[in-house]
Amino acid sequence: MPYRRTLVGASLVLGLLAGQPATANPLDSGPLADFINVFKTQAIPRETVPYAGKEKPGTIVVSTRQRRLYYVLPGHEAIRYGVGVGREGFSWSGTKTVTMKKEWPDWRPPAQMLARRPDLPRYMAGGQDNPLGARAMYLGSSLYRIHGSNEPETMGAAVSSGCIRMTNKDVVDLYDRVRVGTKVIVRD
Repeated sequence: MPYRRTLVGASLVLGLLAGQPATANPLDSGPLADFINVFKTQAIPRETVPYAGKEKPGTIVVSTRQRRLYYVLPGHEAIRYGVGVGREGFSWSGTKTVTMKKEWPDWRPPAQMLARRPDLPRYMAGGQDNPLGARAMYLGSSLYRIHGSNEPETMGAAVSSGCIRMTNKDVVDLYDRVRVGTKVIVRD
């Protein structure tokens, strides 16, 4: 994509002028990357829908069968997002709490994942190529997260190792709504 290469080149020059290392790419993480993600195509459009559940506003409900995440709003409505869920053998259900939130998080694959996939890197800095995407919300003391993804085509699929994946555009929207302590219910 010539436009992106031009922007990357210009950002490297600006970074050098500003005293930043040449490897720092503002298109990879941070405010400029957040802005660019706003224009990326949605795999499954986010929408406000009627919601008949009994959960309190501010609760997150994930339906692994529907492959949708609902953020409950007042007035019997919810924001519905398309998500990727755990593949066969990695799906789960239960109630967790958001215990931590991170923007452009670094990724360290858990030992269980490295045992299955020894080819994975031991560490990846946060950025557009990082599997956790633009934001991550950590669920209790588990290894699971609700996080962004650099693979929007996986929304609506069962592909993860148990985490709930969202497009970067959607995870930024949800992240801004959610507080540490938010209840997360994962159902079949």
